[in-house]
Amino acid sequence: MRYEEFTIEGRNAVIEAFRSGKSIDKIFIQDGVQDGPIQTIKREAKKHDTMIKFVTKERLDQISETGKHQGVIAYMAAYEYAEVEDILEAARQKGEAPFIFLLDNIEDPHNLGAIIRTANLAGAHGVIIPKNRAAGLTATVARTSAGALNYTPVARVTNLAKTIEDLKKEGMWFVCADMGGTVMYDLNLTGAIGLVIGNEGEGVGRLVKEKCDFIASIPMKGDIDSLNASVAAGVLAYEIVRQRR
Repeated sequence: MRYEEFTIEGRNAVIEAFRSGKSIDKIFIQDGVQDGPIQTIKREAKKHDTMIKFVTKERLDQISETGKHQGVIAYMAAYEYAEVEDILEAARQKGEAPFIFLLDNIEDPHNLGAIIRTANLAGAHGVIIPKNRAAGLTATVARTSAGALNYTPVARVTNLAKTIEDLKKEGMWFVCADMGGTVMYDLNLTGAIGLVIGNEGEGVGRLVKEKCDFIASIPMKGDIDSLNASVAAGVLAYEIVRQRR
């Protein structure tokens, strides 16, 4: 299957995309442009929690496919996002305790795709990602997931810490990966559980970590002290799988 990047260029086209309800990941706007349509786009972006990046005209010229960007280019998701409730419903339909991956600002699309693939193979019911400072569902993510995006719902939320609080009301527990935690083999990771994985450089953010019930560390025997985010997700996910059996 071939996946295409979805871009929209031009002021009216971007405005209409917002108003028709399309999922827009981010917008590039030319520095210094402040006319009416651009202000409308900014308002729509704020309303939909869409990330805006201000760049030079030269940068827009580089990424434009039409040469007629009019100072704005929007990137759309390669796949539609699910709702968090859709993920919970998927667990209910299978008669299983929810098992959800929550990703704290994973910015590398290859890592995101690989984690979605792992989530699918580990039997997770879905993946939750934040709207800002994180990769969205681009064509690169779709390719790297090796088709898992066709089966694993991905929800996008404004506030990951708040989402964890809401899911706790559904009876879920949360474990995050961190080198300073308890060795994962010593934790009870059964039941309704959310696995929180941090980004490639900083790990899980403080506010999100404070919402977690457990902090799990992966035993390290080598000369370096950290794993790639997608590898760490796989190691912890399969300890959860082992305990859920």
